[in-house]
Amino acid sequence: MNYESTIPVNEISIMDDPEQRNSNRRRLIVAAAVVVALLAAYIGYHYFFGASGDEETVSQAPMVTVMTPGKQQVTRTINATGTLAARREIPVSVVGEGGRVTHVYVDAGDWVKQGQIMASIDRSVQSQQAAGLEASVGVARADLDLAQSNLDRALKLVDRGFIAKADVDRLTATRDSAAARLRLSQAQLNETQARNSRLNVVAPKAGFVLDRNVEPGQTVTQGSGVLFLLAQNGEMELQAQLGESDLANISVGISTQVTPVGTDKVLTGQVWQISPTIDPQSRQGIARIALSYDSALRPGGFASARLQSGTSEVAILPESALQNDSKGSFVYIIGSDNKAIRRDVVVGAVSSAGLSITSGLNGNERVVLRAGGFLSPGETVQPKLQKKAGGA
Repeated sequence: MNYESTIPVNEISIMDDPEQRNSNRRRLIVAAAVVVALLAAYIGYHYFFGASGDEETVSQAPMVTVMTPGKQQVTRTINATGTLAARREIPVSVVGEGGRVTHVYVDAGDWVKQGQIMASIDRSVQSQQAAGLEASVGVARADLDLAQSNLDRALKLVDRGFIAKADVDRLTATRDSAAARLRLSQAQLNETQARNSRLNVVAPKAGFVLDRNVEPGQTVTQGSGVLFLLAQNGEMELQAQLGESDLANISVGISTQVTPVGTDKVLTGQVWQISPTIDPQSRQGIARIALSYDSALRPGGFASARLQSGTSEVAILPESALQNDSKGSFVYIIGSDNKAIRRDVVVGAVSSAGLSITSGLNGNERVVLRAGGFLSPGETVQPKLQKKAGGA
C-alpha cells in the first residue's frame, strides 16, 4: 500500500536550513546573557548598597532644633491688680453740739497738721455764756477774799478775848463756802470753754485731705456725718487681690512694684498685711501693699502690682517649645535614639527670659524648640543643638 507524505515541502526546507538554525541559537545566547547581567547587577547593588538603607532612612528624617536648657535661678513674680485706698482713713465730723459753719479753712488735696483748725462754727451765744461764767468766777473769788480777810482779823482778836470761839468757827465756814463756790464757778467756766473749743473742727492727726463735705453757712450737728476725710500721714495702699495659691507664696515685708492705671510711674511698696480670710465666692484674698504718698495715687483708682516671692532653680524655655492639649502642657524631648518623647511639664512664672518650668524637666534633656506641633511620640528626627533659646 502506498501512503502520501503530509509534511509540506516548505517546512522541510526550513528545518534542513543550517543558517536558520544558527540564527536562533544566537538569539538564545543573547537573551541568556542579558538575564545573567541583570541578575548580577541586582545582586551587586544589594551587596554593595544594601547596608546603607538605614542611613538613607535617617537622612530622610525631619531636622529639628533642640536645646539643653539647664537650670537658672529666677525670682518668682506674681502679677496682681487691685484698688488704691488710704492706708488709714480718718473721718472727721462735729465733736461738739454743732451750729452754723462760719469758716472752712482747708479743701480736698490739702495737707494738715495735728490739731489744725479745719472749720469753725458760730459761737456767739456760747461766748456770752462763757463771759457770764467768767464773771461768776470773779464774784466767787471776791467773796473768798472777803471771807478770808474777816477770818484773819477774827483770829487776831480771839486771843484778846474780844471774839468768841463760835464766831471764829462761823467765819471759817464762810471762808470755806466761798472757796467752794469759786471752784464750782471755775469748773463751769472751764466746761463751757471746752465746749466752745470743740466747736472748731480740728484735724485729729496729720495727714492729707481726701474729701470735704461742708460749706460756710451750713448748719451741722453730731448727726451731720463726715465733714472731712483724711489719709493719715498721706500714706496709701494697694488692696491687691490674689488667689489662694499666690497668697500662700508671699509674706509680709516682700517688695512690690505698683503701676497706677493711666500712668507710666512704677512705685515701690511693701506688703504690710495679708488677708487672713478668703472670699468664698471669688476664692481670692487681699494683700495690702503700703505706699508712700504720690500724686499718681488716687484712692478708688485701679493699679497693677508685681510681687517678688522668692527665688528658685528652674529650667527656662521659650514659648515656642511649649505645647498644650486636653491633658495639659507638654514639650517634646529627643532621646538617645533620636526619637521624640512627650514630656508633661508644669509652667510657672512668665518673664522676659521665657517660661519657667517648675516641674517635668531636670535641665539636661534635649528639648525641641520649634515645630513640636508637627511631631508625634516615637518619630525619628535629626536634632540640631542650639545653645541659647534666643539664637538663630
